[in-house]
Amino acid sequence: MAGVMETEEQSRNRFQSELEFIQCLANPNYLNFLAQRGYLREKPFVNYLKYLLYWKEPDYAKFLKYPHCLHMLELLQYEHFRKELVNAQCAKFIDEQQLLHWQHYSRKRTRLQQALAEQQPTQQQQQPPAHGNAVAK
Repeated sequence: MAGVMETEEQSRNRFQSELEFIQCLANPNYLNFLAQRGYLREKPFVNYLKYLLYWKEPDYAKFLKYPHCLHMLELLQYEHFRKELVNAQCAKFIDEQQLLHWQHYSRKRTRLQQALAEQQPTQQQQQPPAHGNAVAK
């Protein structure tokens, strides 16, 4: 049945399903689950992971709530990584590294926002008055 077109509803459902699935890939415990059940060894599933790489395109990536899933999707393209995920310790290590990254990112972002907030009053004092507020002599 070559050339069968997808209806708009089918397309919307596929988009939503793929969006939900790809974001699950950010969870190392879910990846461990898939590996332990043999999905990551199945050629059709590996091909599906390759197909999902289109989510890296900005037109699709903008819909992701957990963009870290794209990094995991990239790593899942490698057989060695897929094999290592069977080990619960591997998943635990990835989980811990994600947590450390998010903690560091949050602290760094908070410090940056505080620094910007502290600079704003200083910058406002240094700006010359607008032309409409200038006093004529």
